[in-house]
Amino acid sequence: MLRLIAGIGLSMLAMTVMAQGDSARGETLTMMCVACHGEDGNSFAGSFPNIAGQNEIYLLKQMREMQSGERPALLMTGMLMGMSDQDLEDLAAYYGDKISSQGAADPANVQLGESIYRAGIARKGIAACTACHSPSGQGNELAGFPVLAGQWPEYTEAQLKAFRSGERKNDGDSKMMRLSAMDLNDEEIAAVASYLHGLQ
Repeated sequence: MLRLIAGIGLSMLAMTVMAQGDSARGETLTMMCVACHGEDGNSFAGSFPNIAGQNEIYLLKQMREMQSGERPALLMTGMLMGMSDQDLEDLAAYYGDKISSQGAADPANVQLGESIYRAGIARKGIAACTACHSPSGQGNELAGFPVLAGQWPEYTEAQLKAFRSGERKNDGDSKMMRLSAMDLNDEEIAAVASYLHGLQ
């Protein structure tokens, strides 16, 4: 628990500069984004994340890291190639202004998913997800912690497994996501991902 608290503190200190994007200009840059993320940031398929309503700081961080290769995402790296930092800020502002669609959780997974999200797993030392992502799944914009409510379960599962394996490691020196995911089994990951899809 102490490592999680320390990690949150470090992340909040590191994210002192708010994104200053122009949403209207960002809309003019979305032509290549639509095929995967939909016209308004609500994607058509679970392999692509919903980015509508995602907080700007998080979106900007992810795009910068995909562009630089710090977060491996070959398709996104190609799409972002040649874009300026102002372009990225404007895209983040545009999608941040949109409204995220809501899904529905699999009833069979609600109890386990909610338990993990709200209370963690004490016997494994896994903290509650609400500590960073809020009880409603709306994240923490100032700290740059992402909105999770309504996200496709397939995408959430893939990201948790990537953090668990260490394939994804752009959670900073705190390793807060890698540490949180490393002891989750596939059933637990599926349950919390399903729960988040229906969280409103």
